[in-house]
Amino acid sequence: MKALYIQLEFELKRFKAEKNSIETIFIGGGTPSTVSPKLYEPIFKLLKPYLACGSECTSEANPNSATKEWLLGMWNLGINRISFGVQSFNNEKLKLLNRAHSPIQAKEAVCNAKEIGFENISLDLIYATLGDTKELLRHDIQTAFSLPINHISAYALTIEEGTPFESKPQMSKENLKLTSWIFKEIQAHGFEQYEISNFGKYKSRHNMGYWLYKDYIGVGSGAVGKLESQRYYPSAVLEEYIKNPLEIKSETLRDEDKKIEQTFLGFRSCLGVHGALLDKNEKVRADILVDENKLTEENGIYYNPDYLLADEITLFLSS
Repeated sequence: MKALYIQLEFELKRFKAEKNSIETIFIGGGTPSTVSPKLYEPIFKLLKPYLACGSECTSEANPNSATKEWLLGMWNLGINRISFGVQSFNNEKLKLLNRAHSPIQAKEAVCNAKEIGFENISLDLIYATLGDTKELLRHDIQTAFSLPINHISAYALTIEEGTPFESKPQMSKENLKLTSWIFKEIQAHGFEQYEISNFGKYKSRHNMGYWLYKDYIGVGSGAVGKLESQRYYPSAVLEEYIKNPLEIKSETLRDEDKKIEQTFLGFRSCLGVHGALLDKNEKVRADILVDENKLTEENGIYYNPDYLLADEITLFLSS
């Protein structure tokens, strides 16, 4: 936390942060709920003058470590949105995913957050895992909607290198028909899908900031920051980060990289892609997709009605 403070102080200067200029904060990656609110105090004290009025401050939390005391401590610091890593309300699936909490703990954590005063509560569900059935997923979705939440993130299980699941590739089983069904099932409960994995009556402003390609400060081991055409990477090795939190690698984004990222992010969210971003040939291809009802066009912005096709559409336009 001391290293984090040092880097944050440095980044606020690098980004030339002004008073009341920070719109959103997101504490995530790892498990923020294992860190005592007391240890966050210096960070929030440092950030306070920079926070805009009505800023959205989110923390991720795991149901087993987000005690009522921890939630209250974070609420008192100024956190006003909580995102719980629930993953499932099925005991067997939680064991399969190596999660330390039970379905009961997940429900209690959400209800405790509401009782404390959190209005904006989100939870994550995981699908495309071995053993998933419609019945199991329907139960997860129905249980989620029995709780006082206004946002859901639904993620397909992906097998990453260096994770415990790397030796078990069979754990991930995505079926696009089932994925489409999950999306429809969540929307049937009145939550709008505003990005490929995100649904809600409330749209996370922090998420929207990434998709709008705004600049963001990334602090902590393995974090990523972006300032104009520069992307910053603090060390992903925790011991090295603690030793020198200002050992930060940078990458210069080419105009082409930025354009592909903006196109990809626009097509996988409700924001769409502005025609001014596309060159002549890409516009011709985009208009072909409009004729084929794969895209819609409104006021010079192209929208993708099926987020699952975002990658294919981006590749088609840029090929």
